[in-house]
Amino acid sequence: MNQEEFIKEYERALATQKWEQVEPFIHPDCIVTFTTGTHKGKSAVEKAFRANFESIKDEKYSISNIHWALKSNQFSVFVYNFHWSGIVAGKHVSGSGRGTSSLVNINGDWLLVAEHLGPNV
Repeated sequence: MNQEEFIKEYERALATQKWEQVEPFIHPDCIVTFTTGTHKGKSAVEKAFRANFESIKDEKYSISNIHWALKSNQFSVFVYNFHWSGIVAGKHVSGSGRGTSSLVNINGDWLLVAEHLGPNV
């Protein structure tokens, strides 16, 4: 799998709203920053993802306008727009923003090592 395929498969896994589908894409030392804070290590990242999946029902998530800041055989960084929509507390809601993600290649497998999601600026 190359970096572009990683993005498509990661997006597909997120759409399932199941940690078991997302987990294979996450590096053990991953760090993610969401509106809920910064979560360090796979266990904390899992809790953050599970909480997100539980709070947003029927979520639709998409990534677009990908720009590669660095792309090599071992490490890659990309920025992108994201958009989500779903049901929160019985109401349809949506949001969007900018993301930055870093990937590392471990024995031929691309893994997410860092992700930061924030507002559109």
